[in-house]
Amino acid sequence: MRSNGPITLSFPAFRGVTRRLILIALVGFVGSLVLGFMTADNTIVNLLILHPDQALHHLIWQFWTYPFVPTGFISLLFALLSLWFFGSALEDERGSLWLTEYFLASTIGGGVLACLLARAAEGHIPGLDSHEVAWGMWPAVLALLVAYAHYHAEEKLRFNFIFEVKAKYLAAGYVAFYLASAVLSGDRFGAVTAICVALVGYIFLRLAPHKGLRFAVSEKWFAARNAYFRAKRRRAAKKFTVYMKEQGKDVSIDPDGRYVDPSGKPRDPNDRRWMN
Repeated sequence: MRSNGPITLSFPAFRGVTRRLILIALVGFVGSLVLGFMTADNTIVNLLILHPDQALHHLIWQFWTYPFVPTGFISLLFALLSLWFFGSALEDERGSLWLTEYFLASTIGGGVLACLLARAAEGHIPGLDSHEVAWGMWPAVLALLVAYAHYHAEEKLRFNFIFEVKAKYLAAGYVAFYLASAVLSGDRFGAVTAICVALVGYIFLRLAPHKGLRFAVSEKWFAARNAYFRAKRRRAAKKFTVYMKEQGKDVSIDPDGRYVDPSGKPRDPNDRRWMN
């Protein structure tokens, strides 16, 4: 169980999905440096960042790749440290599958929503149209912070390693910062993307199953599969009773299609002579 006391400055475990996300981001940083020196216009990098006019048409992979294109070394450093802290904590509590689904749902869904808003606002709001771009890990970090605050609203965190602030207030502060950036800054599309990613992440927290979408789908699938085989067993049992009556014998079958001992003795699950 996690306590509501202040978080210590010790680093969490570096493993699982969190480690893979960080390593992919680092590979993206090194790759952007190499491509920046090799190609003056960064053609390949531009294919990976989020362009509303491109992603909504033929370059759909941009909805997944844009978080892994770095905005700068210092920004990437703090973003990955935040990803390490919040991602590892959520992964320990909710599981690797849940974190994978949450990261993909929030970043991809938020990217799609931001692109749709940019297309709708084109020509009406300066700095927010289909020709703007967005990239970087901070929108995903904001979504992770929202998730952490959702599950640990009263837990105190050390902001900038100095000030203690509750998780819910820290998340609200970051959301307010991006809202202000969307209104005042020149990078309105980037700020709107961060807000949309956080919003989709929050919707995922409210609507998605407790253990994730894949787990819920697998449970539904196995429940339907078991219901099919139970119905098939009941049909076979009914045919068997009809056959035994034609042979002059009465056989008792329970509603689940299992043989019932005429003597009324309870079924021994280890006795293979019983029908399953």
